[in-house]
Amino acid sequence: MTETIQSIVREIGRNRSFLVTSHEGPDGDAVGSSLALASFLRGIGKEVCVHLQDPVPELYAFLPGADSVQAHIPDQKFDVAFVLDIGELRRAGAEFCAFTRIGTLVNLDHHLGCEQFGAFNLIDSTAAATGVLVYRIAAALGFEFNFETALCLYVAIITDTGSFRYSNSNREAFSIAGQMIACGVNAWDVAEKLYENQPRRRLELLALTLPTLEVIKEGQAASVTVTLDMYARSGADAELTDGFVNYPRSIRGVEVAIFFRQVDERRYKVGFRSKGKVNVAAFAAGLGGGGHHNAAGCTVDGTLDEVKSKVYGLVESTL
Repeated sequence: MTETIQSIVREIGRNRSFLVTSHEGPDGDAVGSSLALASFLRGIGKEVCVHLQDPVPELYAFLPGADSVQAHIPDQKFDVAFVLDIGELRRAGAEFCAFTRIGTLVNLDHHLGCEQFGAFNLIDSTAAATGVLVYRIAAALGFEFNFETALCLYVAIITDTGSFRYSNSNREAFSIAGQMIACGVNAWDVAEKLYENQPRRRLELLALTLPTLEVIKEGQAASVTVTLDMYARSGADAELTDGFVNYPRSIRGVEVAIFFRQVDERRYKVGFRSKGKVNVAAFAAGLGGGGHHNAAGCTVDGTLDEVKSKVYGLVESTL
């Protein structure tokens, strides 16, 4: 691991232009780690472009550099491309996967079973967030963390640890968060922006979602569902469903929570969350997806009843 970090540090030192990207439907770690890496690289005099296939969610628009994220990759050559928090390269989107004007590809991730597609692959499933890997690289280079980089790293870690409620909230995560606060990050200000500032339409969508609650396997698993019709009725969109899966997971006795989110007439994104005893990455893998022990996902085609039948069958047989 240390050797890989040192190789990446050397690669940064001898190159000038960098492209940074992450996965479709970016979450707090994807956005925070990408912007933190860009801020760090710019801080040492490098040229950086951050590209995301999907827009930065409104929730993270307050992060420094969020307004400079590019929807399309500039027509130029980049010495190095960093791919963050991706699991599978295809999740970076068709435009990035087809882009060939890249010298070296560097893969930073903390997903179990992440594809080894980079010239350098820094993959550590013990890292609480991909932002942790960005921190390790910057620290190895001796970077003096500024407020902008610190804020982005703090958000990457706090969102992927569920505000330090999830089992990945290890000593390293707390240590880095403390260092970022020492750089000027205000914990309450961040919490207010992330958790006390949601648009009304998110609550209206949640009000439509909670009645879909289903509990199966004698209370060991539970699910909620969001359909296209619910988006239309509430005026909300997919980015506002972040955290919905935590409602069924919060039920006493539930070990596995499932979130069905319709993306097309006959297609559903399925998210799994575990309280720790069950490896939900195995569920997702059985349906063509992947992820972590406690958080994973996949896409399943069919009607809602057909999709639920497949997913429930797999969950019930495993539990």
